[in-house]
Amino acid sequence: MRLNLFWKLGFAFFALLIAVLLPVDFYAERALRRNYDRAGFDQLAAIARIALADPPPASSLAAASFASADRAALRDWVAKMSASNVRVTVIASDGQVLADSQSDPRTMENHAGRPEIRDAFAKGEGQSSRHSVTVDSNLLYYAVRLSVAGGPPVVLRFALPLQTVDQELWEFRRRLWLASVVMLFVTGFVSLLISRTFSSRVERLEMFSRRVAEGDFSPIEADRSGDALDSLAVSLNQTAAQLDRTIRTLTEERNLSSAILGSMVEGVAVVNASERLLFCNAGFAEILGLDVPPQSGRALVEVVRQTELIEAVRDVLKGEPRVETEIVTGTLRQRFFAATVASVRAAETSGAVIVLHDITELRKLERVRRDFVANVSHEFKTPLTAIQGFAETLLAGALDDPQNRLRFLEIILEHSRRLARLTDDLLKLSKMDADRLELEIRRLSVSQFVESCIETTQRPAAEKNLRISVNLQQPMPDIAADRRRLAEVLQNLLDNAMQYTPAGGQITVSASADDSEVTFTVSDTGIGIPRADQSRIFERFYRVDVARSREVGGTGLGLSISKHLVEVHGGRIWVESEVGQGSRFHFTVPIFDPERNGVRSAR
Repeated sequence: MRLNLFWKLGFAFFALLIAVLLPVDFYAERALRRNYDRAGFDQLAAIARIALADPPPASSLAAASFASADRAALRDWVAKMSASNVRVTVIASDGQVLADSQSDPRTMENHAGRPEIRDAFAKGEGQSSRHSVTVDSNLLYYAVRLSVAGGPPVVLRFALPLQTVDQELWEFRRRLWLASVVMLFVTGFVSLLISRTFSSRVERLEMFSRRVAEGDFSPIEADRSGDALDSLAVSLNQTAAQLDRTIRTLTEERNLSSAILGSMVEGVAVVNASERLLFCNAGFAEILGLDVPPQSGRALVEVVRQTELIEAVRDVLKGEPRVETEIVTGTLRQRFFAATVASVRAAETSGAVIVLHDITELRKLERVRRDFVANVSHEFKTPLTAIQGFAETLLAGALDDPQNRLRFLEIILEHSRRLARLTDDLLKLSKMDADRLELEIRRLSVSQFVESCIETTQRPAAEKNLRISVNLQQPMPDIAADRRRLAEVLQNLLDNAMQYTPAGGQITVSASADDSEVTFTVSDTGIGIPRADQSRIFERFYRVDVARSREVGGTGLGLSISKHLVEVHGGRIWVESEVGQGSRFHFTVPIFDPERNGVRSAR
């Protein structure tokens, strides 16, 4: 289990106190014992000087001729010397114990090997502190050499028991330990208080750092103690405030960048040197047909299937500063994108930025422009060639041929009318493009408007054996429209339905309303329109069946004109069709609102 700072500091203080008290106790005991030993040896030396001043009789020290009287005299002297509570022993030069105040010398072993005896014979005096085998206790020994007239010297040894010293030392140790324990508890309690205060302040700083790590930059209250921790708290507050400002700035910049990149219709992605995605916006995922933006770190080849884009990225990663290419997505409805891959060089990393710009409309406009120029040239060339050919034929002599002259002139007239219709339609489209088409927006009844268009169509429909029916929602609100221009739209759709519906077919005109607009629908049981052509049928001169269109005499501009007229009314037009099942053309017109519409002219 991990110990917190409080217990660590407490244990450290306790260990320090114990580490100090134990050596003090040890050295104090040693010093006291040395003092006691020194005092004991001094006491024994004083007794030894007294003994040397009043030695035993010389005759009693002759070990070889020990008489009873001599022994008694020696014992009396030993008893007199031991009256001061010391042990007195007389040892002959050969180590034999001649007399002892506490034991029978006959039972004592030879003392020649005792250290104090050896020193006394060698140096005149000797001392030691050791355990006595004879009396089985610790003693202080002090021995002096005594010269005997006419004989070898002897040693007078005086001993003082250490039992008293041990008792004194034990009493001293007990008092010392008691004082140490009291000091340990007092200083330990104070140290715990200090460590508690210190650890509490450190824990507050730790909690503050955790709050900062979690995003809470509220400042910590300083202790105002003036020490290092107070300075650290002030410094941390300043750091947290600066960090808060920096993070706020970075967050605002990141949010702004994310908002900009997220709102861009262009696809933007960043790839690192390992060809792995670091970032991509929603536009990039939408362009590639992904349900959700890919996760950061995925390989580029797992996300992008366009080899041109992958090769461009690899060229940039190899050292090219900028590569531009074009990619195509989709099969049925193709979309074109201009891809720009630029190199990114940072301090520690490198990569590439991919930008995909949608140029589908541009390519579509280019295609429409090319088709328009080609179609206009073709549409003008056919009638002009016919007019030129028949005119040359008439000038070459056919003018005098009554049988063919009238037929040639009728052909020239028909082609000139076709040129006139084509020219009128082109002028009308030109006015629409230039916003110079004038509309008289008025209140218009839907039922009357539809009935007038149906009356015009009934006769040619009957000639082709086609049935026309009307299905209008009741009640039907009035619409705001230019009657003549809107009739041109509905009439155009009815003409197309009659042209591409076989004999015996059905054409239905219906209308329904919601809160803001009326939806008109012209449906037929004709040949239908392939799905691939439905997105282009409103383009100028676009024909699904070119041969049939030329056969019925169309210019290829009717649906394009209808689209412009519907849009200038504020509506929209679209088609739903399947080959062999017929077609349904829908267009919408705003409902009449007296407060907004009224009678007005629009361009």
